[in-house]
Amino acid sequence: MNKPFTLPMEQATPTRASDYFGSLTFSGDVMLKRLPPDVFMNLQRTMRHSLQLDPSIANTVAAAMKEWALEHGATHYCHWFQPLTGGTAEKHDAFLSPTDDGGAIEKFSGDALIQGEPDASSFPSGGIRDTYEARGYTAWDATSPVFLLRSSDGHKTLCIPTAFVSWTGEALDQKTPLLRSIDAVSKHALRVLHALGDSKTTHVIATLGCEQEYFLVDRAHFLKRLDLCVCGRTLIGATPPKGQQMEDHYFGAIHERVLAFMAECEERLFELGIPVKTRHNEVAPGQYELAPTFEVANVAVDHQMTTMHVLRSVARTHGFECLLHEKPFAKVNGSGKHNNWSLSTDLGANLFDPRDETHTNMQFLVFLAAVIRAVDIHADILRASIASAHNDHRLGANEAPPAIMSIYLGEMLSDILDQLERGESKRSAKSLPMDLGARSLPQIPRHTSDRNRTSPFAFTGNKFEFRAVGSSQSVAWPNTALNTMIAESLDFLATELERKLGKGASATKLESVVRGLLKDVIKSHRRVCFDGNGYSKEWHAEAAKRGLPNFISTAEALPALVSKKAEKLFSSYGVLSKRELHARYEVQLEQYCKLVQIEGRTLSQMACTQVLPAALRAQGELADVVAGTQHAGVPCPESEAALRDLARQVATLRNAIADLDSAASTEVPDLEKRVPHFRHKVLPAMAAVRESCDALERVVPADLWPLPDYAAMLLVR
Repeated sequence: MNKPFTLPMEQATPTRASDYFGSLTFSGDVMLKRLPPDVFMNLQRTMRHSLQLDPSIANTVAAAMKEWALEHGATHYCHWFQPLTGGTAEKHDAFLSPTDDGGAIEKFSGDALIQGEPDASSFPSGGIRDTYEARGYTAWDATSPVFLLRSSDGHKTLCIPTAFVSWTGEALDQKTPLLRSIDAVSKHALRVLHALGDSKTTHVIATLGCEQEYFLVDRAHFLKRLDLCVCGRTLIGATPPKGQQMEDHYFGAIHERVLAFMAECEERLFELGIPVKTRHNEVAPGQYELAPTFEVANVAVDHQMTTMHVLRSVARTHGFECLLHEKPFAKVNGSGKHNNWSLSTDLGANLFDPRDETHTNMQFLVFLAAVIRAVDIHADILRASIASAHNDHRLGANEAPPAIMSIYLGEMLSDILDQLERGESKRSAKSLPMDLGARSLPQIPRHTSDRNRTSPFAFTGNKFEFRAVGSSQSVAWPNTALNTMIAESLDFLATELERKLGKGASATKLESVVRGLLKDVIKSHRRVCFDGNGYSKEWHAEAAKRGLPNFISTAEALPALVSKKAEKLFSSYGVLSKRELHARYEVQLEQYCKLVQIEGRTLSQMACTQVLPAALRAQGELADVVAGTQHAGVPCPESEAALRDLARQVATLRNAIADLDSAASTEVPDLEKRVPHFRHKVLPAMAAVRESCDALERVVPADLWPLPDYAAMLLVR
């Protein structure tokens, strides 16, 4: 019997991203619907103005959070924090609690929301906590939204962003000093604004948007590479026939498989209220980028850590592995994390918006001068804030800014600085429309300044882009350093303005004082401004003449953190005590040494157990060919020469491995001496082993080579 004819079902309208944006965060409408009005307003004041949480509302908030989480299927909660490992940490506790009658109920108290107690001695502490000093605390940061983190199988956990401190109250995390630095920059920015006549602004907000570059490789290839699994980068790998030399990957059409991965990532991030905006192919094959819009700095840092987690998690469901290392592949573009930073008022004004008549915008020029002064005086600290063994492979490698900290301003602002330095400011360069020469194309506006990708710290229209931050790095520490530097500079300018203006200064006097102060600051600190090619040898020579520091490696950069200047900077603004700062220095030294040591051991193991056996098998096969040919009485000088050459390369590799093992196993008890040992002994020994392995890869038959090569890994199929 024939089935009755029916019209096809109308296709459902796709769900808009705006409909589910932030659906897994306890914020906005969720709080409004679930909290009493007075509790909601109280919590909103805490979140928006960084005020201390009122403990009396904690139980009410906790109960609402618990019900919301249970309705979404969550069974556990955790205090989600950022220890000095560079990642995140979480200890899950069940809502379920047994009752006296043998049953169970779900419980979550205000005390459990506000405070947790992880083991403080098991995380890096730089000597603040010893093994027998285990107590530490996590404290709820109510300014960052609580969220539900969904795993690939759909399981959800309620994550509560927290600070992490020791039993003595010293910061053991990335968030605590970041929050302190945000307070410091707000305080002194307000002083400047009030001195300039702004009586309405009550709070200044550091804002942030972090672009994230990453690589995708097939997980099957990834699992066959011990170096990728353990170190996140390839320690062996010959240059492929085609890398990025055709420049055809950048902004190219996105492969369907990659696009499916990106779409799922975005869905997951939108649910978490993370406003990702841009996706595209990057320069190197297999390299990509996503970028969010601006947010409050503290929230942006939390969102950035969550973004890295989501990228790695979703990649595996699509058969990829997401590589966040700064240099996964030699001789192709590395990955960074462009740190777009600005300051805004609670009234919504961007303090780095130059506006049309920039030369008359005294407020903008004062804040610009503060940044110039800060980067000049504290260039060494800014450089140290992005120092790591990973980032050393990228900085200055014609794919990332050099290690010399300089500021790009562009033609228009540079011209205004020229005028101010002469004691005048009469004009702002105007942008003119561009005629593209075809009647069908519109005239488009031409910006007053170009962009400069070789600058580590570039002004890009209404913000500063700190391009030197590494792709695997938490952005909390660079922004802590940046905020503190700017706070010190704003403090200096505010003090000068207050001293010279007094009370009730006239508009004429205000302009005269501001112009005089700008002239002095520009004359003293303009050496840090550079608009040219940061890769050129000429700039390196010029920077040296200007007296700008150039710390080309982590080993040279890190000591800046324990200078008297750094101690005074961080302690004066309540960001880090001397002890907390020195602890971070020690942690970073240890991390550098441990990372290089792990890489050295991994490389030695791969060379001994994979490359050397493959080369010996190739040598044996070639020896059989030579012996067979000689036995047949046929001259084979080319094969004999190839055999001798291969044998020499095998011997070279054996010697290089021995040198690496010797360097990596040398005990250097003093931590500060250990860093230069790894920098100047272990890394060169690793380079020698790699050079030998890569040379063998070019001659060992492909069927004998034990590792996926660059050509296979960089090509998405």
